[in-house]
Amino acid sequence: MITVCTVTGLSACQSALPTTLFPPTSPATPLEPTPTQVPMAILVNGSSITQVEFEAELTRFQSAQTALGNVTSPEETTKRVQDDLIDQVLLQQGSEAGGFAVDDATLQAHIDNLVTKIGGMQALNTWEGQNGYTEETLRIALRRQIAAAWMRDQIISVVPYTAEQVHVQQILFYTSEKAQAVWNELNSGGDFATLAAEYDPVTKGELGWFPRNYLPDVQVDEAAFALQPGQYSNVIQTLAGYSILMVAAREPDHILSPDALLTLQTLAVENWLKDKRKNSTIILAP
Repeated sequence: MITVCTVTGLSACQSALPTTLFPPTSPATPLEPTPTQVPMAILVNGSSITQVEFEAELTRFQSAQTALGNVTSPEETTKRVQDDLIDQVLLQQGSEAGGFAVDDATLQAHIDNLVTKIGGMQALNTWEGQNGYTEETLRIALRRQIAAAWMRDQIISVVPYTAEQVHVQQILFYTSEKAQAVWNELNSGGDFATLAAEYDPVTKGELGWFPRNYLPDVQVDEAAFALQPGQYSNVIQTLAGYSILMVAAREPDHILSPDALLTLQTLAVENWLKDKRKNSTIILAP
């Protein structure tokens, strides 16, 4: 299935930085109906998403989820589409505040690229009809997505390629009793590396290098950064079970792995959006 974002390059950014990571930080105000105006679904600091545009985006999202075999409730589907559109508008507004504008030449270049990729203007017209776009709404969506992609690039560009990191090994257990027994053995002079290899012959408990806020398990993150090289932790309960961690090395400015860099870039965008939501007026149609 071809989407607008396939051509703009925004979809790759969105898949790395899933919008579900960016939930609203405060309740949105219901939008009062205005019979003399075009019905609006969302207002973000005065910028609007029309009801027609929102419903078309909702249909596209539902179709994509169905094609992937995913099942979501109507409430979840609505919220995810609302969040995605709100994030795009906030990013677009950020780009405008940063002096970036999607001029007509830039927009037309993206449309021409889309025409080429899809196989001609007639194919584009057919695709627009199949996906709930008109020429006008396609241009609006493209303009917003190009600006949002630019703003994302600005946010992640300031994330450094190095950070304080620790090199960690762990011994993982499924019961606290066994973990405590091995911890007692370590306290009696047992060798951590030998025990790690005994309980995990394949990886030898190797977690590798990682920065703060990289691991999904906050307990491991906090315990690891509380240690100095050569020290091991108490038994800590983690998402995987019960662990004893040992910091093999620690550096204040270690090069980030590609995955760690992407994680910190994602976090930077998430934090930027959270801050913008706190200081924005977001109104949703009832």
